[in-house]
Amino acid sequence: MSVILFSTERYAGMARALTELIPMAETGQIERTRFPDGEHYRRLRSNVQGKDVVLLGGTVDEQDTLEMYDLACTLVGEGAHILTLAIPWFGYQTMERAVYPGEVVTAKTRARLLSSIPIAGSGNRAVLVDLHSEGIAQYFEGSIRPVHLYAKPIVLDLIRELGGENFVVAATDAGRAKWVESLANDLGVDAGFVFKRRLSGDATEVTALAADVEGKTVVIYDDMIRTGGSLIGAAKAFLGAGAKDIAAVTTHGVFPGNALDRLQESGLFKQIGCTDSHPRAAELLHEKPSRADFLKIVSIAKLLAPAVLNAARPHLPPNA
Repeated sequence: MSVILFSTERYAGMARALTELIPMAETGQIERTRFPDGEHYRRLRSNVQGKDVVLLGGTVDEQDTLEMYDLACTLVGEGAHILTLAIPWFGYQTMERAVYPGEVVTAKTRARLLSSIPIAGSGNRAVLVDLHSEGIAQYFEGSIRPVHLYAKPIVLDLIRELGGENFVVAATDAGRAKWVESLANDLGVDAGFVFKRRLSGDATEVTALAADVEGKTVVIYDDMIRTGGSLIGAAKAFLGAGAKDIAAVTTHGVFPGNALDRLQESGLFKQIGCTDSHPRAAELLHEKPSRADFLKIVSIAKLLAPAVLNAARPHLPPNA
Protein backbone atom coordinates (compact mmCIF):
# COMPACT_ATOMS: atom_id res chain seq x y z
CA MET A 1 0.00 0.00 0.00
CA SER A 2 1.44 3.39 -1.02
CA VAL A 3 1.97 6.45 1.17
CA ILE A 4 0.88 9.85 -0.09
CA LEU A 5 2.10 13.04 1.59
CA PHE A 6 0.21 16.33 1.64
CA SER A 7 1.12 19.53 3.47
CA THR A 8 -0.23 22.90 4.43
CA GLU A 9 1.18 25.83 2.47
CA ARG A 10 3.77 26.92 5.03
CA TYR A 11 5.20 23.40 5.34
CA ALA A 12 5.64 22.77 1.59
CA GLY A 13 9.44 22.96 1.83
CA MET A 14 9.66 20.40 4.62
CA ALA A 15 7.19 18.20 2.74
CA ARG A 16 9.55 18.03 -0.24
CA ALA A 17 12.44 16.98 1.99
CA LEU A 18 10.28 14.45 3.80
CA THR A 19 8.98 12.89 0.60
CA GLU A 20 12.55 12.24 -0.57
CA LEU A 21 13.25 10.30 2.64
CA ILE A 22 10.17 8.07 2.62
CA PRO A 23 10.48 5.12 0.22
CA MET A 24 7.78 4.98 -2.44
CA ALA A 25 6.11 8.14 -1.12
CA GLU A 26 3.93 10.14 -3.47
CA THR A 27 3.48 13.91 -3.28
CA GLY A 28 -0.16 14.85 -2.82
CA GLN A 29 -1.42 17.64 -5.07
CA ILE A 30 -3.73 20.39 -3.81
CA GLU A 31 -5.32 23.09 -5.94
CA ARG A 32 -5.48 26.39 -4.07
CA THR A 33 -6.96 29.79 -4.83
CA ARG A 34 -8.92 32.55 -3.10
CA PHE A 35 -12.29 34.10 -3.69
CA PRO A 36 -12.53 37.93 -3.87
CA ASP A 37 -13.69 38.11 -0.24
CA GLY A 38 -10.60 36.21 0.95
CA GLU A 39 -12.27 32.85 1.45
CA HIS A 40 -10.01 29.92 0.56
CA TYR A 41 -10.72 27.41 -2.19
CA ARG A 42 -8.91 24.08 -1.89
CA ARG A 43 -9.35 20.88 -3.85
CA LEU A 44 -7.47 17.59 -3.58
CA ARG A 45 -6.08 16.72 -6.99
CA SER A 46 -4.65 13.33 -5.94
CA ASN A 47 -6.62 10.15 -5.34
CA VAL A 48 -6.31 8.99 -1.73
CA GLN A 49 -8.81 6.14 -1.81
CA GLY A 50 -7.38 3.26 0.21
CA LYS A 51 -3.99 4.92 0.70
CA ASP A 52 -1.97 5.68 3.82
CA VAL A 53 -2.04 9.49 4.00
CA VAL A 54 0.34 11.83 5.81
CA LEU A 55 -0.65 15.47 6.29
CA LEU A 56 2.23 17.70 7.35
CA GLY A 57 1.41 20.99 9.03
CA GLY A 58 1.68 23.02 12.20
CA THR A 59 -0.66 25.06 14.34
CA VAL A 60 1.38 28.18 13.63
CA ASP A 61 -1.70 30.38 13.81
CA GLU A 62 -5.45 30.00 13.48
CA GLN A 63 -5.33 30.03 9.66
CA ASP A 64 -2.74 27.25 9.55
CA THR A 65 -4.66 25.23 12.13
CA LEU A 66 -7.90 25.48 10.17
CA GLU A 67 -6.13 24.68 6.90
CA MET A 68 -4.83 21.46 8.44
CA TYR A 69 -8.26 20.65 9.89
CA ASP A 70 -10.08 21.30 6.59
CA LEU A 71 -7.61 19.21 4.58
CA ALA A 72 -7.66 16.37 7.10
CA CYS A 73 -11.44 16.16 7.10
CA THR A 74 -11.49 16.07 3.30
CA LEU A 75 -8.75 13.42 3.11
CA VAL A 76 -10.77 11.12 5.35
CA GLY A 77 -13.92 11.87 3.39
CA GLU A 78 -12.12 10.91 0.18
CA GLY A 79 -11.30 7.46 1.54
CA ALA A 80 -7.88 7.63 3.25
CA HIS A 81 -6.92 4.26 4.72
CA ILE A 82 -4.86 5.75 7.56
CA LEU A 83 -4.42 9.45 8.34
CA THR A 84 -1.25 10.63 10.07
CA LEU A 85 -1.04 14.27 11.10
CA ALA A 86 2.65 15.20 11.23
CA ILE A 87 2.77 18.30 13.45
CA PRO A 88 6.37 19.48 14.04
CA TRP A 89 5.07 22.58 15.83
CA PHE A 90 2.02 22.32 18.06
CA GLY A 91 1.37 25.90 19.14
CA TYR A 92 -0.82 27.28 21.90
CA GLN A 93 1.68 25.99 24.44
CA THR A 94 1.63 29.15 26.52
CA MET A 95 -1.90 28.29 27.54
CA GLU A 96 -1.36 24.59 28.23
CA ARG A 97 -3.00 24.80 31.66
CA ALA A 98 -5.25 27.10 33.63
CA VAL A 99 -3.83 29.12 36.52
CA TYR A 100 -6.85 31.30 37.27
CA PRO A 101 -10.57 30.40 37.13
CA GLY A 102 -12.13 30.94 33.73
CA GLU A 103 -8.90 30.80 31.70
CA VAL A 104 -9.17 29.09 28.32
CA VAL A 105 -6.69 26.21 28.00
CA THR A 106 -6.11 26.71 24.28
CA ALA A 107 -3.73 23.77 23.90
CA LYS A 108 -6.54 21.52 25.10
CA THR A 109 -9.27 23.02 22.92
CA ARG A 110 -7.08 22.83 19.81
CA ALA A 111 -6.19 19.21 20.56
CA ARG A 112 -9.90 18.52 20.88
CA LEU A 113 -10.49 20.22 17.53
CA LEU A 114 -7.97 17.94 15.81
CA SER A 115 -9.42 14.97 17.68
CA SER A 116 -12.78 15.72 16.07
CA ILE A 117 -11.44 15.01 12.56
CA PRO A 118 -13.41 12.01 11.19
CA ILE A 119 -11.56 8.73 11.67
CA ALA A 120 -9.97 7.15 8.61
CA GLY A 121 -10.66 3.49 7.87
CA SER A 122 -7.70 2.24 9.93
CA GLY A 123 -7.35 5.17 12.31
CA ASN A 124 -5.86 8.62 12.83
CA ARG A 125 -2.53 9.47 14.41
CA ALA A 126 -0.80 12.71 15.40
CA VAL A 127 3.02 12.86 15.46
CA LEU A 128 4.16 15.73 17.72
CA VAL A 129 7.67 17.07 18.32
CA ASP A 130 9.20 18.32 21.60
CA LEU A 131 6.04 19.48 23.34
CA HIS A 132 6.57 22.18 25.97
CA SER A 133 4.63 19.99 28.38
CA GLU A 134 4.37 16.24 27.86
CA GLY A 135 0.83 16.34 29.23
CA ILE A 136 -0.37 18.11 26.07
CA ALA A 137 -0.37 14.77 24.24
CA GLN A 138 -3.06 13.59 26.65
CA TYR A 139 -5.40 16.36 25.48
CA PHE A 140 -6.07 14.41 22.28
CA GLU A 141 -9.27 12.45 22.64
CA GLY A 142 -11.26 9.64 21.09
CA SER A 143 -9.70 7.39 18.46
CA ILE A 144 -6.76 9.61 17.43
CA ARG A 145 -3.42 8.30 18.75
CA PRO A 146 -0.76 10.89 19.70
CA VAL A 147 2.93 10.04 19.23
CA HIS A 148 5.39 12.35 21.02
CA LEU A 149 8.69 12.50 19.14
CA TYR A 150 11.83 13.92 20.76
CA ALA A 151 14.34 15.93 18.71
CA LYS A 152 17.16 15.17 21.14
CA PRO A 153 19.59 13.69 18.55
CA ILE A 154 19.36 16.85 16.45
CA VAL A 155 19.63 19.11 19.49
CA LEU A 156 22.75 17.30 20.71
CA ASP A 157 24.48 17.73 17.35
CA LEU A 158 23.61 21.44 17.30
CA ILE A 159 24.93 21.96 20.83
CA ARG A 160 28.20 20.20 19.97
CA GLU A 161 28.65 22.34 16.88
CA LEU A 162 27.92 25.67 18.58
CA GLY A 163 29.67 24.78 21.83
CA GLY A 164 33.10 24.01 20.44
CA GLU A 165 35.68 22.33 22.66
CA ASN A 166 34.98 23.73 26.13
CA PHE A 167 31.36 24.43 26.91
CA VAL A 168 28.56 24.15 29.43
CA VAL A 169 24.93 23.37 28.60
CA ALA A 170 22.56 25.70 30.40
CA ALA A 171 18.87 26.30 30.98
CA THR A 172 16.97 29.57 31.01
CA ASP A 173 15.06 28.54 34.11
CA ALA A 174 14.54 25.69 36.56
CA GLY A 175 11.62 24.38 34.53
CA ARG A 176 14.03 23.03 31.89
CA ALA A 177 16.54 21.73 34.43
CA LYS A 178 15.90 17.99 34.04
CA TRP A 179 15.96 18.18 30.25
CA VAL A 180 19.19 20.22 30.20
CA GLU A 181 20.78 17.89 32.76
CA SER A 182 19.96 14.97 30.44
CA LEU A 183 21.56 16.78 27.49
CA ALA A 184 24.67 17.56 29.54
CA ASN A 185 25.01 13.94 30.65
CA ASP A 186 24.78 12.71 27.06
CA LEU A 187 27.41 15.23 25.99
CA GLY A 188 29.69 14.58 28.97
CA VAL A 189 29.76 18.24 30.03
CA ASP A 190 28.57 20.27 33.00
CA ALA A 191 25.11 21.82 33.26
CA GLY A 192 24.32 25.35 34.39
CA PHE A 193 21.07 26.83 35.64
CA VAL A 194 19.53 30.20 36.29
CA PHE A 195 16.55 30.82 38.51
CA LYS A 196 14.18 33.55 37.51
CA ARG A 197 11.08 35.43 38.53
CA ARG A 198 8.46 36.33 35.92
CA LEU A 199 7.53 40.01 35.97
CA SER A 200 5.04 39.97 33.07
CA GLY A 201 4.10 37.96 30.00
CA ASP A 202 7.44 38.65 28.27
CA ALA A 203 9.65 40.00 31.08
CA THR A 204 11.63 38.10 33.72
CA GLU A 205 14.52 38.77 36.07
CA VAL A 206 17.27 36.39 37.17
CA THR A 207 17.29 35.77 40.92
CA ALA A 208 20.07 33.15 41.24
CA LEU A 209 22.72 31.31 39.23
CA ALA A 210 24.11 27.78 39.65
CA ALA A 211 26.99 27.16 37.27
CA ASP A 212 30.77 27.13 36.85
CA VAL A 213 31.17 28.94 33.55
CA GLU A 214 34.42 30.83 34.02
CA GLY A 215 36.22 31.02 30.65
CA LYS A 216 33.78 28.62 28.95
CA THR A 217 31.24 28.88 26.17
CA VAL A 218 27.71 28.53 27.48
CA VAL A 219 25.13 26.95 25.17
CA ILE A 220 21.69 27.79 26.48
CA TYR A 221 18.97 25.32 25.51
CA ASP A 222 15.24 26.02 25.55
CA ASP A 223 12.57 24.01 23.77
CA MET A 224 11.24 27.16 22.10
CA ILE A 225 12.41 30.73 21.60
CA ARG A 226 9.73 33.36 21.27
CA THR A 227 10.48 36.96 22.25
CA GLY A 228 13.84 35.97 23.75
CA GLY A 229 13.39 37.88 27.01
CA SER A 230 14.31 34.93 29.24
CA LEU A 231 17.21 34.08 26.95
CA ILE A 232 18.66 37.58 27.15
CA GLY A 233 18.36 37.62 30.95
CA ALA A 234 20.12 34.25 31.24
CA ALA A 235 22.89 35.29 28.82
CA LYS A 236 23.62 38.42 30.85
CA ALA A 237 23.80 36.34 34.03
CA PHE A 238 26.24 33.82 32.56
CA LEU A 239 28.45 36.50 31.03
CA GLY A 240 28.44 38.25 34.39
CA ALA A 241 29.65 35.01 35.95
CA GLY A 242 32.67 34.88 33.62
CA ALA A 243 31.46 32.98 30.56
CA LYS A 244 33.63 33.45 27.48
CA ASP A 245 30.69 33.65 25.07
CA ILE A 246 27.08 32.54 24.67
CA ALA A 247 25.22 30.49 22.07
CA ALA A 248 21.64 29.31 22.14
CA VAL A 249 19.92 26.20 20.78
CA THR A 250 16.21 25.57 20.52
CA THR A 251 13.94 23.02 18.90
CA HIS A 252 11.28 25.54 17.93
CA GLY A 253 12.43 28.92 16.60
CA VAL A 254 9.20 30.89 16.80
CA PHE A 255 10.77 34.40 16.66
CA PRO A 256 7.62 36.56 16.44
CA GLY A 257 7.92 40.15 15.19
CA ASN A 258 11.49 41.43 15.51
CA ALA A 259 12.53 38.88 18.15
CA LEU A 260 15.45 37.49 16.13
CA ASP A 261 16.81 40.96 15.35
CA ARG A 262 16.45 41.84 19.03
CA LEU A 263 18.56 38.83 20.01
CA GLN A 264 21.20 39.58 17.39
CA GLU A 265 21.38 43.28 18.17
CA SER A 266 21.79 42.56 21.90
CA GLY A 267 25.37 41.52 21.15
CA LEU A 268 25.09 38.75 23.74
CA PHE A 269 25.06 35.74 21.42
CA LYS A 270 27.63 34.46 18.96
CA GLN A 271 25.04 32.26 17.24
CA ILE A 272 21.60 30.71 17.59
CA GLY A 273 20.68 27.26 16.29
CA CYS A 274 17.21 25.84 15.74
CA THR A 275 15.34 23.22 13.74
CA ASP A 276 12.89 23.99 10.95
CA SER A 277 9.94 22.69 13.00
CA HIS A 278 8.41 26.19 12.87
CA PRO A 279 8.40 27.85 9.42
CA ARG A 280 9.23 31.29 10.79
CA ALA A 281 12.98 30.64 11.00
CA ALA A 282 13.31 29.75 7.31
CA GLU A 283 11.09 32.67 6.37
CA LEU A 284 13.40 35.04 8.26
CA LEU A 285 16.44 33.74 6.36
CA HIS A 286 14.63 34.03 3.05
CA GLU A 287 13.70 37.60 3.93
CA LYS A 288 17.29 38.51 4.83
CA PRO A 289 19.95 35.92 3.79
CA SER A 290 22.63 37.78 5.78
CA ARG A 291 21.02 36.42 8.95
CA ALA A 292 22.54 33.03 8.07
CA ASP A 293 25.76 34.07 9.86
CA PHE A 294 23.79 34.34 13.10
CA LEU A 295 20.94 31.84 12.73
CA LYS A 296 21.71 28.20 11.90
CA ILE A 297 18.74 26.03 10.89
CA VAL A 298 18.81 22.24 10.67
CA SER A 299 16.09 20.07 9.20
CA ILE A 300 14.08 17.60 11.25
CA ALA A 301 13.00 15.69 8.13
CA LYS A 302 15.32 12.76 8.93
CA LEU A 303 13.85 12.59 12.42
CA LEU A 304 10.26 12.75 11.17
CA ALA A 305 10.56 10.31 8.27
CA PRO A 306 10.83 6.99 10.16
CA ALA A 307 8.34 8.09 12.82
CA VAL A 308 5.81 9.23 10.24
CA LEU A 309 6.27 6.08 8.18
CA ASN A 310 5.86 3.79 11.19
CA ALA A 311 2.84 5.76 12.37
CA ALA A 312 1.26 5.72 8.94
CA ARG A 313 2.00 2.06 8.30
CA PRO A 314 1.82 0.16 11.62
CA HIS A 315 1.36 -3.09 9.70
CA LEU A 316 5.00 -2.87 8.56
CA PRO A 317 7.99 -3.93 10.71
CA PRO A 318 9.84 -0.94 12.32
CA ASN A 319 12.72 -0.95 9.81
CA ALA A 320 10.65 -1.48 6.69
